[in-house]
Amino acid sequence: MSQQNSAIDIDFHVPCVHRLRFTKDLFGKDQAVLLDLLESSGDQQPRVQVWVDEQVAKAQPDLSMRIRTFASRYSDQFELIGKIQTCPGGEAVKNDIHIIERMLKVINAADLDRRSYIVVIGGGAVLDAVGFAAAIAHRGIRLIRIPTTTLAQADSGVGVKNSVNLFAKKNWVGTFHVPWAVINDEEMLLTLPDRDFRNGFSEAVKVSLLKDREEFERIEQNAKEIRDRNMDAVRPVIRRSAQLHLEHITQEGDPFEALEARPLDYGHWSAHKLEPMTNFELRHGEAVAIGVAVDTVYSSLVYGFPKGDAERVLHCLHNLGLSLDHPALHETEELMKGLEEFRQHLGGRLTLTMLPEIGRKINVHEVDDVKMLQAIEHVANFMSTAAKKKSEG
Repeated sequence: MSQQNSAIDIDFHVPCVHRLRFTKDLFGKDQAVLLDLLESSGDQQPRVQVWVDEQVAKAQPDLSMRIRTFASRYSDQFELIGKIQTCPGGEAVKNDIHIIERMLKVINAADLDRRSYIVVIGGGAVLDAVGFAAAIAHRGIRLIRIPTTTLAQADSGVGVKNSVNLFAKKNWVGTFHVPWAVINDEEMLLTLPDRDFRNGFSEAVKVSLLKDREEFERIEQNAKEIRDRNMDAVRPVIRRSAQLHLEHITQEGDPFEALEARPLDYGHWSAHKLEPMTNFELRHGEAVAIGVAVDTVYSSLVYGFPKGDAERVLHCLHNLGLSLDHPALHETEELMKGLEEFRQHLGGRLTLTMLPEIGRKINVHEVDDVKMLQAIEHVANFMSTAAKKKSEG
């Protein structure tokens, strides 16, 4: 074979470490957890820039002072760079690409380098946006995520994706970048509004349906206590959900989603469409609850998932305080376009994860539109029936 026609293919793997920590009071008695994650670079102290979700800053007005007190106490071990930065919370931070440009300007002005640290404290959208800026600055600055919502602690905070929305499409622009560490701090959840507290558990239900029947049964049994913020019921669910997500990312052989199947996106084809359809009035976790309900009923109509178990899933989500209906759910012609958008998001052919039983998943490449519309109608009717029973009761 001539040199001109030769080919070289070398399979290689990039070593990564995913660090996940659980604390009860990170800037109080558990300060050592964060301190231990800030490694020096030679003789240089770690340089740290902190970003905080504006909504969190308002809900916890003493947070900035606590961070500065922590930094002052350990000033011989790391340097806090400049003032504590804030950015809009919720989808607003992901819907304006110019916010990313501002973040990059701030990072550049602080002269951060690849051995510096960006600590981001906030909900999943803020983690996504600041994480994206950190991932593309110097082709990657060390990122420490401190999620402040149940959704982020149970799911997105431990992910390796960073992204923002563009062209009215969810997560259209982004990158994969493994965070230096993730710290799930219980104290951060205490000021979370009830609506945001509850919607995080849709992802916990999702991953338990995919991977762990016993965990689903625990969530089902304790759903009302979780809804009512009993931390003894909440704590193990968040921990197990984070663990299941992390195990999938690190052990299932596709951390950067190069393959066509993405099981952790169960229920997300419709969720990703419902969010922009409602101008993001629906929270991500609320949209996922609807999407999981729809795909679970569809699995019962097409793939043999027991109908009784499908009803259990709907009741579990409802008992968690999650609504499974919204006017956008009834705009079925527009909603079904989400299937093609999801295919584009995946690349290649459409691949959806469905369930033949709790704890076992299959990948499918076709959708029976009639059955899917029946599933959507069934979920909407479930909520109507539940509302009627409540009024009669």
